[in-house]
Amino acid sequence: MRVAIVKLSAMGDIIHAMVALQFIKQHNPSITIDWIVEQSFSEVLRHNPDIDNIFSINLKSIKKTKLALFRQISILRDIAHNNYDFVIDAQGLIKSAISARILSKNVWGFDKYSIREKVATMLYRHFVNIPYEKNSILRNAKVLSIPFGFEITPEDIDHKKPFLYFQPNHEIDRFFVSHKKNVIFVVGSSWPSKNYPKEKFVQLAQMIDANILLVWGNTNEKNIASFIADNTTATLLPAMDLNTLKYAISKCDIVIGNDTGPTHMAWGLNIPSITLLGPTTTRQMWVSDINKALKSPSEVNPLQLNRDDFSIKEIEADKVYELYKTLV
Repeated sequence: MRVAIVKLSAMGDIIHAMVALQFIKQHNPSITIDWIVEQSFSEVLRHNPDIDNIFSINLKSIKKTKLALFRQISILRDIAHNNYDFVIDAQGLIKSAISARILSKNVWGFDKYSIREKVATMLYRHFVNIPYEKNSILRNAKVLSIPFGFEITPEDIDHKKPFLYFQPNHEIDRFFVSHKKNVIFVVGSSWPSKNYPKEKFVQLAQMIDANILLVWGNTNEKNIASFIADNTTATLLPAMDLNTLKYAISKCDIVIGNDTGPTHMAWGLNIPSITLLGPTTTRQMWVSDINKALKSPSEVNPLQLNRDDFSIKEIEADKVYELYKTLV
């Protein structure tokens, strides 16, 4: 049996879906699993032994030129020559549904009661029901296991093996120490309202007696990290590709950060973490004995997130510190 999974983006969403791979292969070790992903996120999947082939596409290029649309369709048609037994759209968007349908007529996806972009369901042949407002990891686990004739349980997820893999990059080993805890702060995210205030990161860093390392992914995040480094003993890490980021997180004792991809990497690597939440909720993560969350007082509608909800600033640094002490 050969199957393709379509989960294009973003980093955290891809990580949420990847947890299913180990259970699919346990259920049927002979299955060939290919994964279709946006080019910029392909490194998140790289080196995973449960993925046989990673195929990258670049749908974002379509925004720049209409000719790019034909190029991406051509790439998908070439991939379709693998003659998949079925394809799973684990994303539930119109663009991912179209991509899946180009790959095969036999497509599984969420049903119309479990999806925001309901038009996507017109391109599916088989459907999985799990309400959109349910935990995103459970949603991914169900849509990726039901087509194989079994269901991944919450207990399975609680006992998962680490599922992010990497090639060690020893150039960053010098930033880690053996005489203190190594703590990574993830200071950026995709929305300004999801970012914990840099001033409170400074307060937290001043409370923690540890080797604090700051990761960043763009100029704005580097400016935030630099502010924290300038006002504490924290260290600014160099620019890193996704492989090196996975390696760095695997070496630390705990990750503290916003609701964003690198923080979710900690969960995928079985590294302790604290996720700070404002306009989002624990629906976007898996709370466990070592992976915790602190949510601001605001109420969140999972069907319509409010990007203007800056309530994350109401989470006090001492509350984060108290939770940190229970995890290290």
